Amino acid sequence: MVPVEGVDLGLLFGAVEERPPLDAVEVMAGELERVLGAGHVALLIADLSGSTLVRLSHVTGSAQTAGHNERGEAVPLAGVHERVFSTQQAAVVAEGDAWRVLVPVTERGDAIGLLEVSLPAEPDPGVIASLVAAGHALAYVLIAVRRHTDLFEWAQRDRPFSVSAEIQRRLLPSAYTAEAGAVTVAGWLEPSHTAGGDTFDYSLDREYLYLSLTDAMGHSTPAALLATLAVGVLRNRRRVLATPAEQAEAADAELRANASADQFVTGLIARLRLADGALEVVNAGHPAPYVIRDGRPRGLELSIHPPLGAGPGGYRADMVTLEAGDRLVMVTDGYLERQAALVEIEAILVAGAGRHPRQVVQQLARAVLAATGGRLRDDATVLCVDFYGPAGRRDATGGASQARATRP
Repeated sequence: MVPVEGVDLGLLFGAVEERPPLDAVEVMAGELERVLGAGHVALLIADLSGSTLVRLSHVTGSAQTAGHNERGEAVPLAGVHERVFSTQQAAVVAEGDAWRVLVPVTERGDAIGLLEVSLPAEPDPGVIASLVAAGHALAYVLIAVRRHTDLFEWAQRDRPFSVSAEIQRRLLPSAYTAEAGAVTVAGWLEPSHTAGGDTFDYSLDREYLYLSLTDAMGHSTPAALLATLAVGVLRNRRRVLATPAEQAEAADAELRANASADQFVTGLIARLRLADGALEVVNAGHPAPYVIRDGRPRGLELSIHPPLGAGPGGYRADMVTLEAGDRLVMVTDGYLERQAALVEIEAILVAGAGRHPRQVVQQLARAVLAATGGRLRDDATVLCVDFYGPAGRRDATGGASQARATRP
């Protein structure tokens, strides 16, 4: 493979493949030391709260304790770290006789964390481009590596998970954000203390973006199990290219056959045609989504069908046309319960009109935590889609890593 600004990606990927999965960062460090004379190299991975980065390390020698040898140092997502993470642009910081460079570790808009590198001299644009390429490569390496280990999942958890929260997390897509030409999609789930019922999901093919946002009644493990059944049916039907109405019919029938008579799931099930913005939406007893056009939010007026599992079927999709530049936002009723209702959703959507969907969903999550004092009575989940039209995205604000750097 041709080297990218000095970092031979072919050599890098080959070296990673030959070493144990957890040595990915050490392999990257060795390559950067060889090419750029780098000293300290570390991965800072974003935790699940969205407010902290975690610097991983491993204890060796006499300090080892069987099964507990990994360490995670929390670094607040503030200052230069927050700026790099949110803008997705590298930053260079002078530290005495050395220079510290922070670059995003991001894949298709899904911000995994930051790569932190110490250099003996101020880096020129070519070196910064090398590090940006290395950060991008590391994102793909981590995506592959984390299939074989729980270490990164362990590092991301800022608190212990209940069984219901464990089930719920497995129902979410592996990447919360995706940039894909005609669209960018981002989701976020802020769990209540008794997490379990909310989910969001998406999938892209050549023609459509498929979406779902669901809220299973109840809390804790029963809600998580109900959500598992609902999401399983929706994915099963989606993977044979079923329409939103067909997905809803199947989920309703499966829930009525296998769940308790008093159990149901509300949801929005949709697919967006990428060529022209044609949007099919089934509203199964759920709060209506918003469309933000020219900076102004409005609620979509949709037909409201019974929740999934409540019968008697007969689901039909409403047809809406999104224009290039429109933003679609779906929320669960965790944003509407008494305390959370203090969140001024429309004001946040107006203020964030120019921000990346990843930033918008995290801002809404921070707002609901602030409004409830961190004591959510219900899961609060949001799914945000920017539609650019067939021509694709018109700017890269907050998107893929840029090969330029800022200096504080």
